[in-house]
Amino acid sequence: MPLFYFKEISPTTKLAIWKIEEPEAFFLSYVPLSSEISHPHKRLQHLAGRYLLQYLFPDFPIHSIQIASTRKPFLENERYHFSISHCGDYAAAIVSSTDRIGIDIELQRPTVAKIAHKFLHQEELKQVLLDDIKRLTILWSTKEAIFKWWGLGDVDFSEMIRVDTHPLEDEGTIEARFLQPTRTYAFKPQYIVFGNICLVWVIG
Repeated sequence: MPLFYFKEISPTTKLAIWKIEEPEAFFLSYVPLSSEISHPHKRLQHLAGRYLLQYLFPDFPIHSIQIASTRKPFLENERYHFSISHCGDYAAAIVSSTDRIGIDIELQRPTVAKIAHKFLHQEELKQVLLDDIKRLTILWSTKEAIFKWWGLGDVDFSEMIRVDTHPLEDEGTIEARFLQPTRTYAFKPQYIVFGNICLVWVIG
């Protein structure tokens, strides 16, 4: 069983990473393919993410998932809050019965430097070297996790999500703010680096 990582944050909130090594039939024996996905690997990622929801909480009502206009999956009665992410051969999910949450998993790739100006504010760009791929990936993943926590779309990553760009280790916390016209949300997203994989989650 390729459970890559598991963390029980609290009795009501858990997360996990799954390394995808099984054929599609394995996941289909547990969860349905709920959308038309033609690419075989993307189907595997989708199924592995849904599989993790029930792995974390066996009573998760997988058949009740709906998709919002922003493409965010949700449960209508919010019995559970959840977030799913995937990259390469990995799927990650976080589930909570009490809190809004967001998760993102990313592979460290040099191409993140080419889009840094799109997701980092000018002041953030001044404090980060473009060849520091690990830090750039963690910061990108942090903003993605907050975006997923928000769930309502229409977010300018560089202007509306601000992050502390201090030097980062392989595990820790980042100070972050999400700026809205009438309110500023403060977060302390958690991150872990596993080799070339970055995982970030946020609990609101």
